[in-house]
Amino acid sequence: MKIAVVGTGYVGLVTGTCFAETGNQVTCVDIDVRKIERLQKGEIPIYEPGLDVLFHRNVEEGRLLFTTNLAEGIKDAEVIFLALPTPPGEDGSADLKYILKVADDLGHILDKYAVVIDKSTVPVGTAEKVRAAIAKNAKVEFDVVSNPEFLREGVAVEDFMKPDRVVVGTTSEKAKKVMEKLYAPLVRQGNPVIFMDERSAEMTKYAANSFLAMKITFMNEIANLCEKVGANVDDIRRGIGTDSRIGKRFLFAGIGYGGSCFPKDVQALAKTSNDFNYDFRILKSVMDVNYDQKKKLLPMVENYFEGSLKDKTIAVWGLAFKPYTDDIREAPALENIEALLEAGAKVTVYDPEAMNNVKGILGDKVTFCHTPYAALDDADALMIFTEWPQFRTPEFEKMGKLLKNKVIFDGRNLYELDQMREIGYTYYSIGREKVVPAGENQHSI
Repeated sequence: MKIAVVGTGYVGLVTGTCFAETGNQVTCVDIDVRKIERLQKGEIPIYEPGLDVLFHRNVEEGRLLFTTNLAEGIKDAEVIFLALPTPPGEDGSADLKYILKVADDLGHILDKYAVVIDKSTVPVGTAEKVRAAIAKNAKVEFDVVSNPEFLREGVAVEDFMKPDRVVVGTTSEKAKKVMEKLYAPLVRQGNPVIFMDERSAEMTKYAANSFLAMKITFMNEIANLCEKVGANVDDIRRGIGTDSRIGKRFLFAGIGYGGSCFPKDVQALAKTSNDFNYDFRILKSVMDVNYDQKKKLLPMVENYFEGSLKDKTIAVWGLAFKPYTDDIREAPALENIEALLEAGAKVTVYDPEAMNNVKGILGDKVTFCHTPYAALDDADALMIFTEWPQFRTPEFEKMGKLLKNKVIFDGRNLYELDQMREIGYTYYSIGREKVVPAGENQHSI
């Protein structure tokens, strides 16, 4: 099939590359001239494991092309994906200006039937708005379909090539046949393509992400209660996660969720609820708890240093909102670093992928280090914000020689409590008891 993908951000680039991998002819379109030039030179602007292999193979074989010209990009396309930004406004609503602008442009240049697909996460009713925007000037038949993505950053290629399910919102039989043909290579193992109306498909994406955000937040609330009653959240996670009605995923306690999807989608669903005069109380609680959870470690750090962080050096491991990505949107690390700086601390940081993105925000306010151990050199304490695999089994003896104090504030519960006791570290984590070596002063928390 001939496919056009409008937008070369995270979703658009993964979508275009993976559909090229299944044998389609794909042209990706973007108004960002610099980005298109980089892509044409073989430079990938995002970090996503496995994407580079598929990208280079399909570029070399001529199935994946890039242009800034919308008319050129959609020429002869049977399917046109809209994978454009929908940034949240001040009231939490998704801004549709980019999608509706492209929809308006498409109405002028469509010259044959095409299925226009909303791939971006959009509010209920967006398909109708896109349809109306195209119809104002369209002289040919077309269909608008909602096809939300469910990609997880860090495993997006695998998620796309082997989807749990594909959700398609359309009431058009003609569009349904096109979508069945499009996704047939990806669901050969029997995973379902679920057809529904457009509004239900749009709501499905928000419902899925908000439910997962709620699941994370519930476990963080349990973790906070565990600290007060003397229970261990890891044991509780295993105890409830083996219940098939609950499931074991998204039950890890920590310092809250971040990224481009959960915060934005929870806000947008809450805004939709408000627009329809429905008080979605659970969502309000999820947002409130997550806001507080992101800075859960700060009081522990301040109390350990007896209320003053002035001239203390705090090492930070992890800047991305999750491992296997360079995405720093809504990352807990950023808010914590800003708070540390405001408190007078010096901050040294390390992340295997996200440091260049953070440099664009923090500049020289922090010291960027080329290894995790370099960040520890002469630091007063270590804080961990991202669960990169390389942080799970570090050389603790080497760390102890670099740090002024053998103290770790772990926002992702990477280490076992018994291990920390055995090697003599002071160790703070989420939802578990504090570890203090025998004979060391017990700082209150």
